[in-house]
Amino acid sequence: MIRPARAADLPAILDIYAPYVRDTTVSFEYAPPTAEEFARRFETVTARFPWLVWERQGRILGYAYASAPFDRAAYSWCAEATVYLAPQARGQGVARALYEALEPILEAQGYQVLYALVCGENRASLRFHEKMGYLRRAVFPRCGYKHGRWLDMIWMEKTLKIVDNPREFPTPWLEIVQTDEI
Repeated sequence: MIRPARAADLPAILDIYAPYVRDTTVSFEYAPPTAEEFARRFETVTARFPWLVWERQGRILGYAYASAPFDRAAYSWCAEATVYLAPQARGQGVARALYEALEPILEAQGYQVLYALVCGENRASLRFHEKMGYLRRAVFPRCGYKHGRWLDMIWMEKTLKIVDNPREFPTPWLEIVQTDEI
């Protein structure tokens, strides 16, 4: 089941994310965020963007959200998509299902272009994003250093729809979902 994430889900979400930080180059963070920092990020993100979880038998096994890739107003129609899965959820179509739920929400909000930033050595994520219609747009060689090695960052892009003259900024997520759901 896919549903909007709630603050009560944050410990389970952080449990999924922390090993990516500690043990892999998927995240360029060096240390997992504290519960307080993660809650702050959640509040900041969900004010504007959707954050979804995949739940099976009462257990959260994956999540996806969008965030702002840039701060300037002219970039307001762009979003960065992110997905993380628990190990037992990999290879089961959970990431695809989360993105297939996330992307129409973002399009309905008014976002036109999605980005994904993927570590160059994360071949599984590169393949996944390509299958989801993302195109490689840029390579930032040796821009990150983690676990004793320099890492490339691959910038990927997917166009949802282009409106020549958008009349309004994208609708904030909190205006779409009921705030008691988060």
